Amino acid sequence: MTIRVVLADDQEMVRRGMRRILEAQTDIEVVGEAADGVDALAEVRRLRPDVALVDVRMPRMDGLEVTRTLQESAAELPVKVVIVTTFDLDEYVYPALRHGASGFLLKRSGPTLLVEAVRAAVAGESLISPSITVRLLKHVAGAGRTPERTGRPAVVEPLTKRETEIAAKVAEGLTNADIAGEMFISAGTVKTHVAAVQRKLGVRNRVGIAVRAWEMGYANAG
Repeated sequence: MTIRVVLADDQEMVRRGMRRILEAQTDIEVVGEAADGVDALAEVRRLRPDVALVDVRMPRMDGLEVTRTLQESAAELPVKVVIVTTFDLDEYVYPALRHGASGFLLKRSGPTLLVEAVRAAVAGESLISPSITVRLLKHVAGAGRTPERTGRPAVVEPLTKRETEIAAKVAEGLTNADIAGEMFISAGTVKTHVAAVQRKLGVRNRVGIAVRAWEMGYANAG
């Protein structure tokens, strides 16, 4: 299946860069672009893409309002929204996630995470830039949440030592490539371990792994 994407950013150079990255993938097609929020909504309604990559700061209507509006019409227009922005301010992150964004990505995150965010959104998952994930999850640790207090089972199946190490690194915001480099293993091996960790912890994605790792004390909250 080809993933159809609309890009919304007021900078033409940014849109051009994202288009080049995405269209280098055999399973992704950029079907439209918009330079402001009003046009973004119009293009999404006209083209009915699978994913809209939306900047926060745009003329006429910002990305948060675009996200909220699309979420309200999700029943008739089930597009996934991924916020892609320069700014990782809490005043943007929290409203975006509350409004139903399927991801929050910093533009400096690089091409790999951009592609992963699009694919994750279509798969019904969420991808949040590692630095933001770590900040959000420290609130979990700071609140003293534990599996017992949240009512969740500790694990579906115990993790191996290697899987525990990888879960901790996911919670620290590392990508598969980062983990592979630190642990001197292949990215494919990391991906296999991450899939096993998701299954054993009973979570759907990397954000879920990170939350459970912080709750269970695998990650360093310092």
